[in-house]
Amino acid sequence: MTSLETERLRLRQFREADLDQYAAIVADPETMTFMGGPRDRPRAWMDIAWCLGHWTLRGYGLWAAEEKASGALIGRIGLLNPEGWPGLEVGWLVARNHWGRGLATEGARASLAYAFEELGADHVISLIRPDNAASIRVAEKLGERPERRTELFGEEALVYGIARPADLELGSDSI
Repeated sequence: MTSLETERLRLRQFREADLDQYAAIVADPETMTFMGGPRDRPRAWMDIAWCLGHWTLRGYGLWAAEEKASGALIGRIGLLNPEGWPGLEVGWLVARNHWGRGLATEGARASLAYAFEELGADHVISLIRPDNAASIRVAEKLGERPERRTELFGEEALVYGIARPADLELGSDSI
């Protein structure tokens, strides 16, 4: 399975050893405000298993986001498109103590490049709760623009999206 590196992040597959750090991240009510609320340790384990299963079924997925300088797991960032989803999504979840440093944008930007350059995607979305101003800012920094509204798990979500850049058209010399 693929991994990516950015200036400050290593995006890699989840490992069982990530459970303690991941469980602490998803147990934080503030971190999980727009993700359905805090999760207990068994649910954190199921999240990791879901991420790994998505890779197996789709050939891409969410990476464990590790800060290179400290080796700390800071969240998950990557691509997802489970059954019934409204499209290929770039998504991010970053621990509260790492907010405001541009890490979500950095990891999501690398994920978008992977979607366009390696997967050949023509369009990528992000699903964001309407009152999640921080994620809206990340989407806008990525070049995503509001496209429509949808329902996700019984709640309203904004669909932000971005098309493949013209200079990355399949068959182009710039790839």
